[in-house]
Amino acid sequence: QVQLVESGGGMVQAGGSLRIACRASGRTFSEYAMGWFRQAPGEERAFVASISRSGSSKYYADSVKGRFAISRDNAKNTVYLQMNSLKPEDTAVYYCGSHYSDYEWLGDDPQLFGSWGQGTQVTVSS
Repeated sequence: QVQLVESGGGMVQAGGSLRIACRASGRTFSEYAMGWFRQAPGEERAFVASISRSGSSKYYADSVKGRFAISRDNAKNTVYLQMNSLKPEDTAVYYCGSHYSDYEWLGDDPQLFGSWGQGTQVTVSS
């Protein structure tokens, strides 16, 4: 397992931007694909974006494509989610997860992510 800690959440107006981060413990961060998921009150956890272990491949949910950008800095053991043109429906607790892989794996199934952070709240007002 990997220990993950999210940060950077907050409250913004619709149309605004926010960047959240997930810091991982350990020395093998580069061996893990990373993903961002979100969960709104009363709803199931939903896929947002994922990035392969080297950062060479990225995958986005249709709902955020063109607005959000996932990136990682393996030297800092950190994955980021830049959120632009935020909408009220983006309001949720955002979680990062990790998936160990021997190759440039990408996925959107939360069941395949073995470790999770505590989440960070993102609230978008209208």
